[in-house]
Amino acid sequence: MTPTIYILNGPNLNTLGLREPEIYGSATLADVQTRCEAAGTEAGFEIVFRQSNHEGELVEWIQEARDAAAAIIINAGAYTHTSLAIHDALRFFGKPVVEVHISNIHAREEIRHESLIAPIADGMIVGFGPVGYELAITALKARLR
Repeated sequence: MTPTIYILNGPNLNTLGLREPEIYGSATLADVQTRCEAAGTEAGFEIVFRQSNHEGELVEWIQEARDAAAAIIINAGAYTHTSLAIHDALRFFGKPVVEVHISNIHAREEIRHESLIAPIADGMIVGFGPVGYELAITALKARLR
């Protein structure tokens, strides 16, 4: 059975390639998904790739992943800094979690410096653009094998 990784993306990530390209680059979320699926296949994982602008939907997917996934990669977008609900759902998940951000949140506005996900994540990859997702898949391959 091929292990599954859920890759969950939060609000506004559906606008990648259009929104603030000087910060987030020109790759679209579809481009990121394609790269993640290829990296996942190469690493021996099935990838479930999703995006929502709705906090509750992200929480439901995390709960679903508890039974369906070996790990989660999450870019919670702005919810990173505000969502205790996502934090609690990830804590309940109880398996490896990697937090990813396309930009370096620590080099941006002070409000973005604190992550409510970081205390329960196995690791955080920030500032490497879309390749951060691929780095997270590589890290999980090492962690799960």
